[in-house]
Amino acid sequence: MRLKVLAAVSLIALTVAGCTNDTLDEVGSGVDVRKVSNKTQYQLSGQVLSKMASMNIDRNAPVTFRIFKEEGRLEVWKADRSNRFQMIKSYEICAWSGKLGPKIKEGDRQAPEGFYPLGPQHMNPNSQYYLAINTGFPNRFDQSNGFFGTNLMIHGACSSSGCYSMTDEQIIEIFAFARDAFKGGQKTIQLQAYPFRMTAENMARHRDNPNIEFWKMLKVGYDHFQLTKRPPEVAVCDKKYVFNQVKADGTPFTGGQCEGISTAPQLQAALAAREKSYAAEYTKAMKKYDGTVWLEPSEAQRKAIVADKRKGRELAYAPTGNSIDAGKLMTVREIEAQKKRAEEEAQRKIEMAERAKQQEEARKAAELKKLADDVAAQKAQQTAGTDVAVPIANPGLASVQAEAEAAKKPFWKLWSSKGTAASGASGEATATATTGAAAPAANPTQSSTADAPPTTAADSTATDSTATTGAVAPAPRQQEQPAVPQSAPAATADSIAGAEGSEGAAPAETTADASGSEKVPFWKFWKKQ
Repeated sequence: MRLKVLAAVSLIALTVAGCTNDTLDEVGSGVDVRKVSNKTQYQLSGQVLSKMASMNIDRNAPVTFRIFKEEGRLEVWKADRSNRFQMIKSYEICAWSGKLGPKIKEGDRQAPEGFYPLGPQHMNPNSQYYLAINTGFPNRFDQSNGFFGTNLMIHGACSSSGCYSMTDEQIIEIFAFARDAFKGGQKTIQLQAYPFRMTAENMARHRDNPNIEFWKMLKVGYDHFQLTKRPPEVAVCDKKYVFNQVKADGTPFTGGQCEGISTAPQLQAALAAREKSYAAEYTKAMKKYDGTVWLEPSEAQRKAIVADKRKGRELAYAPTGNSIDAGKLMTVREIEAQKKRAEEEAQRKIEMAERAKQQEEARKAAELKKLADDVAAQKAQQTAGTDVAVPIANPGLASVQAEAEAAKKPFWKLWSSKGTAASGASGEATATATTGAAAPAANPTQSSTADAPPTTAADSTATDSTATTGAVAPAPRQQEQPAVPQSAPAATADSIAGAEGSEGAAPAETTADASGSEKVPFWKFWKKQ
C-alpha cells in the first residue's frame, strides 16, 4: 500500500512539473544589457519574481541547472517551500561545440556531460565572454577516469569551444539566479549535463552510440531527480557515478569503496516501479526504430541550419543549432545506399585526380620535348656557321724575324749536332732581333763571337726577353780577352780570319782554337800543315 502511495505521489509530481514547464517556458529574459550599469548586480525582473511567488518559491531559494545537449536547452530549477524543485526558466543554448558524449581531453571541443557541483568560486564576473560560471570540470568521476581539460564554462557571447555559450541577455539572468541562491545560503549548485532527456525513446534511438553505457549510468541520476524532484547526492566509486547511496549505518555515502552501500528502501521501490514502466516503453520504442539508425550531425551541420542567425552580427557570434533538427533517422538500406554513393564519389575523385596528374605529366613532357628541339636547332645553326675563316692573332714582327734568322744556317755547320745548331740559331736570331739591321757587321766588338765567353742559360733568357720586347738595348761591354800563353804558337792570319768568319761556332770549338790546336778546317785542305 505504501509503495502505491509513493508511486502515485511521484506521478502527480511529474504531471504538475510538466504543466509548470510548459507554462514558464514561454517567459523570455526581456533584458536589455545596454541599459545595465552593473551586470553582476542585475536584479531579476518583476515578471520572473511574480512567477516564483505564485509557485511558493523564494527569491534566494536553492537552485539547480540542467542541460540537454541534443535539444540545446538549459533549464533553471528552484526549490519551493516544500524543498521540491520546479523549473523556473528554460533557455535555448546559443552554441555548444563538439558532438554528443563526454569531454575526454583538452582540445577535443567536447562540452562536459555529468554531474558538477558549482560553488561561489566558480562565478566569474570578469569574463571576456561578458559573464561566466565555471562547470568545475574535471570532477571526481572525470579525474578517476583520466579525463582532463580546463576552463569549461557556461558563459555569454554565443561562441563556444568546449563550453555552453548563451547570449549576454541570457547569462546575466542565469548569473543572477546563482548569485541569489548563494546569498540564501546554498553551498553548492548542482549542474546536471545530459546528452538528451533520458527517456526510453531517446535511449532506443541512440542505442548504437558508443557512449550508450556511459549514458545508462547518467540515466540513474536522471531517474532519481525525476522521482524526487531534488538534486541527487552524487558520489564516485569504482570509477562510476552512484546516487543517493547510504552506508550500512544509514549515513550518506560520499565516496570510497562500493562495498556495503545501498539505496534507501523507499527510493529503491519507487525506482523499481519506474524501471518497469521504462522497460515497457523501451520495448515499444525498439519496434519503432527497428532497422533504423540515427545519424548524429556534426558541429558544422548544426551551424548550417542556423546560418541565417549570423547575418548582420559580429564575426564572433556563432550559434550552432541543435542536433534534433540537424540529425537524421535513416533505414539500414538508405545508409547502405548512401555509403555506396559516397564510395563511388570518392572513387570518381580519385580517378579525376589521376587524370589530372597524367595530363600534367603529358604537358610537362611536351614542354621538355619542345625545349630539346629548340636546343638542337640552335646547335645546328651554330655548326653550319663554323666554315667561316677565323683570323689568327698576328705573332708580331720581332717573332717573324727571329724565326727567319733561325732558319738561316751556314753551310759549313751542317755536321754540327742538332742541339748545338739549334742553340746557335737561337742565339743568332735573338741577336738579330735585338739589334736590328742597323748595326754594321764590320764592328769587331760585336762580331768577335769566337773571342766571347761561353753563353750561359741566363744570358740566353735575357737575350730572348730583349728580342720579345723589340727594344734596342745597348750592346754590353766586351770583356778583355785573356793573354795568349807564351808557350802557345802564334795563330796565323788565315786562322784568325777563319775564326772571325765563324760567327756561330760552338764554345767548344772556340776553346780548342784558343788553346792552339793544330786542327785545320776542311776547306783549307790545300794548305800544308
